[in-house]
Amino acid sequence: MTNFSIYSLETAPPRAEQTAQNVAKKYGSIPNLVGALLEAPEVAQAYVDLGDALKNSAFSAKERHVVWFTINRLHDCRYCMAAHTTMAKGEKIDAAVIEAARGDEDYPNERLNLLKEFTTKMVMNRGWVEPIEVQEFVEAGFSNRHVLDIVLAISHKVISNYTNHLVETPLDDRFSANRWSPPE
Repeated sequence: MTNFSIYSLETAPPRAEQTAQNVAKKYGSIPNLVGALLEAPEVAQAYVDLGDALKNSAFSAKERHVVWFTINRLHDCRYCMAAHTTMAKGEKIDAAVIEAARGDEDYPNERLNLLKEFTTKMVMNRGWVEPIEVQEFVEAGFSNRHVLDIVLAISHKVISNYTNHLVETPLDDRFSANRWSPPE
């Protein structure tokens, strides 16, 4: 067991109070992940800012979730898979897309499969993808901005996935119905 704190609005360190208040106002409470991140207020704020930036990326909501799910699955982040399942359902993402992500199965359309495949290459190769692979991704209907938005998403998920691994973040009650384990 690790020795990290999960801060609440009432217990947030003084330098993290503003971030804690903003997160609580935005989400109704402070998710356990953010509660852990409040230990380092700049990291908590960076995580929130990166998430907001992704909502303004070139990806549709469905595509954004495919990228997040892919990274979470590759990093084996059970907390984030449950949290993003809850978020995806709240954003009315197709159940078939959510289930394909959770089961590491093919998506119902080729564009989403290409997005998953390219995101996987980016994560597994730590950004070292061949120029031809980038070209093929762009020629398939994506753009250079999409490529860089995947880098943004990886940055976002490294903060949360790695923190969850280190902290052993307990799953929030609101995410527990969407608990996830990797498919066998």
